[in-house]
Amino acid sequence: MPTDAEDPGELNPRESARIRRRDRDADAEARDLLRPGMGKVFKQIQDAQARAAKEPTGRRRRKR
Repeated sequence: MPTDAEDPGELNPRESARIRRRDRDADAEARDLLRPGMGKVFKQIQDAQARAAKEPTGRRRRKR
């Protein structure tokens, strides 16, 4: 019978802890957007993008 260290499908405890930390850090950004008040920030960003899309992109040249 293989032990946990010999089984190729199992990770050692240090490696599994490192993977858990990596996953937790990666999910932190997504959780950060769920904080109270972030809906307001999201709406402000969407409104600013909508205003920028409606504004003309540049000046028109005069015909000579």
